[in-house]
Amino acid sequence: MATLFQGVGASIAFSASNPLDSKKFLLPSRRSLSERKAGIFVVRSDARLNLDAGARKAERLITNAVATKADSSAASTSSKPGHELLLFEALREGLEEEMDRDPTVCVMGEDVGHYGGSYKVTKDLAKKYGDLRVLDTPIAENSFTGMGIGAAMTGLRPIVEGMNMGFLLLAFNQISNNCGMLHYTSGGQFKIPIVIRGPGGVGRQLGAEHSQRLESYFQSIPGIQMVACSTPYNAKGLMKAAIRSENPVILFEHVLLYNLKERIPDEEYVLSLEEAEMVRPGEHVTILTYSRMRYHVMQAAKTLVNKGYDPEVIDIRSLKPFDLYTIGNSVKKTHRVLIVEECMRTGGIGASLTAAITENFHDYLDAPIVCLSSQDVPTPYAGTLEEWTVVQPAQIVTAVEKLCQ
Repeated sequence: MATLFQGVGASIAFSASNPLDSKKFLLPSRRSLSERKAGIFVVRSDARLNLDAGARKAERLITNAVATKADSSAASTSSKPGHELLLFEALREGLEEEMDRDPTVCVMGEDVGHYGGSYKVTKDLAKKYGDLRVLDTPIAENSFTGMGIGAAMTGLRPIVEGMNMGFLLLAFNQISNNCGMLHYTSGGQFKIPIVIRGPGGVGRQLGAEHSQRLESYFQSIPGIQMVACSTPYNAKGLMKAAIRSENPVILFEHVLLYNLKERIPDEEYVLSLEEAEMVRPGEHVTILTYSRMRYHVMQAAKTLVNKGYDPEVIDIRSLKPFDLYTIGNSVKKTHRVLIVEECMRTGGIGASLTAAITENFHDYLDAPIVCLSSQDVPTPYAGTLEEWTVVQPAQIVTAVEKLCQ
C-alpha cells in the first residue's frame, strides 16, 4: 500500500499501555442525543452485483500516481459460502475483529458505548471491551476528535465516530491542522493511525444540516486518505484496512445504505484503501461513481442495456488518492467518461476526478467528460424537492445517450 507521507526524520515508535489492564469506569449519564438521530431507510440494489466482474490485466498507463494494481482480484463473494450481514453489521464485525486482534484499537464518540452508536455500528462492544476502549464522549466534536488524534500520536489506534458527518465540521481544525499534518510537521516523529468515520449523505428528509456530503471539504487536506463504502463486503474490508493503516483515514458511510444486505465470506479479508472496484465491465462508456450513487447507476444501467448500450461501471471507492490505474484502463477502452456523484458540483469529488482524467488521459477521450452532481443548494426538507437536488437514474440514462451519439 502506498504511503502518503514521507517523514523528514526517523520515525519514533511509541508503545501504549494495554487498555485492557485499565480499571473500568462509567461516565456520568448525560442528556439524550435523540434529537440528533435519524431513522434508517432500507435501500437494496435491483440485482446482485458482481463485485469484481471481469477484472482485466493491462499495461501500466502512468507511474507514481497510484498504488500498484494487483495482478488479479478476489472472486465474487456471491458464489462463496459465507454469512449474510447488513452493512452496519459488516462494519461492526470488521471493527470487532480488529479490536480482538489489536488491544490498542479503541472507539470514541457520542453514544458509541452502551447505546451502541446512532446506527448501531458499535452495538454491544462496550459490554465486551469495557468503557475505556469504547468511550462515550460529551457532545464536543472538536474535543474528542483532538483527543483521538493525541491518542494516535502515543501509540493507540482510535476510531472516532461522528454521529453525523456534518457535525465533524466542528472538528475541522483538528482534522486539518493536526490529523493531516502532524506526521510532516513533527519531522516524522509521530504517526497518526486514526480512523474517522460516520454517516453522511442525503437521507430521507433529514434537512440541510443533516444531509451534508463532506468529501469535498476534506479532499484538499494534505496527508488524509478518504474512502467510501457502498456494500457490506467492501464496508468490512475497508474498515479493517483503515484501522491497520499508519495514515489517518476518513471512512464515509451513507445513511441510506446501512440496511443493505449481502453475503460476505466467513474467512478474514482486508481490502486495499487505494483500489477502485469494477462493478460492471462494458465497452461503450465509463461510468465512475461511489457510495449511494452506485445503485442509481446500476438501475440506469439496466435501462441502458435494454437500449443497446454497454456501460462500464466503476465504484471508485478510494476518494483520495484516486485509482487512476483502473480508471485509466477503462478510459483507454471506452473513450467516454460519465461521473455520477452525490457531492456538490462546485469543488466536488467529480471536479477533482475530471481534472485528474483530463490531465492523465486526455488523448484517449473521444468526447468531453460529463459530470452529474447534486445541485449547489442546501438540501430541502420537502421530500419531492430533496429528490430533485440529487442525481436520478433517468438523468444518467439521458447523459449516456448524449455521450454515445
